[in-house]
Amino acid sequence: MKRREGGIVYSSAHGRICARCGHPVAKCRCHQNPRAAGAEGPVRVQREVKGRRGKAVTTISGLPLSGEALGALASELKRRCATGGSVKQGVIEIQGDHRDLLVAELEDRGYAVKRSGG
Repeated sequence: MKRREGGIVYSSAHGRICARCGHPVAKCRCHQNPRAAGAEGPVRVQREVKGRRGKAVTTISGLPLSGEALGALASELKRRCATGGSVKQGVIEIQGDHRDLLVAELEDRGYAVKRSGG
C-alpha cells in the first residue's frame, strides 16, 4: 500500500484509491475523477486508415485501465490477433482490421463495447 500525505492512493486489493473520497477509483463518487459516477462510457473499437498511407489500424479507446494494465491487455490482444501494435496516449492500436475479433474478445472480458466509425 502506498501512502501520500496521510491518504491511501493505492491498495493491492482495490487498485488506485481516490484521494478525495477514499473509494476505489472504479467506484469513486466524487467529481474529481473524470470517470466517476457513471461517466465511464463504452469501450470504442474502430478502424482507421487516415494518415496511415492507406494501411488499416484497429484502435481501442475508452478502456478504464492505465499504465502496465493497459500494456498487458494490448499484449494479449496482439497475441490473439497474431499481429503487431502499440499503446499511444491511452489508445491501443492493433495493425490490420480485426474489429470483429476484438469486439468479441473484449465482450468476453466483461467490457461494454461499441463499434464506432465506418
